[in-house]
Amino acid sequence: MKIVEVVDVIESSDITGSSLWKRGWKDIEDSIHAIDWPHGSGTFSLNPEGKHANGVKPIKEPALNLLKDRGWKVESLPSELSGVKMGNLDALYSSSEIENIGFEWETGNISSSHRAINKMLHALLKGGLIAGVLVVPSQAMRRYITDRVGNITELREYFYVWSQVSIRKGLLRIVAVEYDQLDRSVPLIPKGTDGRARR
Repeated sequence: MKIVEVVDVIESSDITGSSLWKRGWKDIEDSIHAIDWPHGSGTFSLNPEGKHANGVKPIKEPALNLLKDRGWKVESLPSELSGVKMGNLDALYSSSEIENIGFEWETGNISSSHRAINKMLHALLKGGLIAGVLVVPSQAMRRYITDRVGNITELREYFYVWSQVSIRKGLLRIVAVEYDQLDRSVPLIPKGTDGRARR
C-alpha cells in the first residue's frame, strides 16, 4: 500500500524533531507499506469490479501486526484518559519518557473519523499523547471500498477547525493511503457485519 498525502493539521516543531517521533513515524510508514492484498502477496491489489464492493476491516490487519511486533500496544489508551468513556486507540506507542503516539486506522463512516480525531485531540490536550495519526482512504480509493467509509475528501473541510485547537506540545497528522494497483483477478476484500453497516 502507498501513502499519497500527509497533512499535519496541528504541528509542534519540537515533536517532529524528536527521536521518539522519528521512531514512531518510521514504524507507521513501514506498517502502511506492509499492507497487501491478498495477504502474503507483498502488493496491495484492489479489485475494481463493482462500486463499493470491497470491505475494509481486513485491510489494517498487517499494519497492526507489524506495530505489535515492534512493541506497540494494540487496542489501548494512555493512562491520562483512564475513566474516560471512549473506545481504545488501534495502537499506542510509549517511550521510556512516558510519552505516547496514538494510531488509528479508519474502518467506519465519517462520524467514526470525527470520533477518532476527537479522541486524539482529547489525549493531546490532557498530555496523554504527544502525537496522533489517523489513516484514511484517498479519494481514488473510496469508490472501490465500503460506501461512506471516512476518507480524506470528507475530512478536509474540517482541517481548519481542528488546526485552531490550542495545544502547546503536540502533533495531529492525517494520512491518506491508496492501493498499489487495480486488478480484477484478485478476490474482493470480504465485508464483515458491524451492526447494520457492512464493512
